[in-house]
Amino acid sequence: MTSRPEHLPERLALISDVQAAEYISAGLLEGREDVPSIALNKTAEELPGDDARMRLHRVRDLIDDTLSRFRDERPTAADAWLAPRLHETLRLTRREAAEKALWTYLALGVAPDYVVWRHRSEAKADGSPGRVSRDRFVGPQYKQTFARLWWAAELFRDGPDYRPVVVACGNQDMLNSALRLDIVDHRPTALALVGLMERGIVRTGREINALTPAVNAAAATLMYDVIAPDVERDGEPLRDWIAEAASALPSPRNALPEGPEEERVPEEAVRGLAAHFEELFVDAPVRGRTSEESE
Repeated sequence: MTSRPEHLPERLALISDVQAAEYISAGLLEGREDVPSIALNKTAEELPGDDARMRLHRVRDLIDDTLSRFRDERPTAADAWLAPRLHETLRLTRREAAEKALWTYLALGVAPDYVVWRHRSEAKADGSPGRVSRDRFVGPQYKQTFARLWWAAELFRDGPDYRPVVVACGNQDMLNSALRLDIVDHRPTALALVGLMERGIVRTGREINALTPAVNAAAATLMYDVIAPDVERDGEPLRDWIAEAASALPSPRNALPEGPEEERVPEEAVRGLAAHFEELFVDAPVRGRTSEESE
């Protein structure tokens, strides 16, 4: 089984897809080999300065605690716990989070053991081992192991409140489908989707996979940001939150952390969109749903 890297530097770094390809072996993807961490760190680009957010061990400690908590559970259960804490630990801007090489380094240089534990498929009936998709190390933000969690926390949080993130990440179909859609960048839309889950309007993966395309298609004719306007975003709370990273305690393990003190999403905007989405869901083609169930 892939193990925790033995040689960890003090700070996070960057590694490109081309550089990473050398270390993503069949043995790693099958959980039989470790990443040669010394060689990888010679290849990686060190991040300049002494930004407290880039201290590697705070992130690695969080990963260790996640593995300890969820080792005997289904790996998917870890997403809802880790996403808000990863977001609060790193305290990135969206521009910084768009740096793909940072997430690649986090997966290969910091926690390849977590990637394999979380995403390796079951062994096949013929005895061949399960594998991790390469996308979990170097894929787009909706696939890569840590990028998908950070972006889910960023898009589904309600200002400082991470509770909607827990709901969204608690359902793999919502996490996997919504992150592909540009519409969730509109905060009332993201929270309206979560609201339907909380109220039990949509529960199963099939229902979510019918709802999200319907909501996305309707956005072509209905401008959600016009009919359900969000407040104007103020960058100062985020800047203050980032500046506090140097003195911040480790992300709490037994309670939800708090994000930047940004203004919350207007409740009336969320309610209005949730009602509209509920109407869309009535006619959405849910696989296996009968007409009587729709009524």
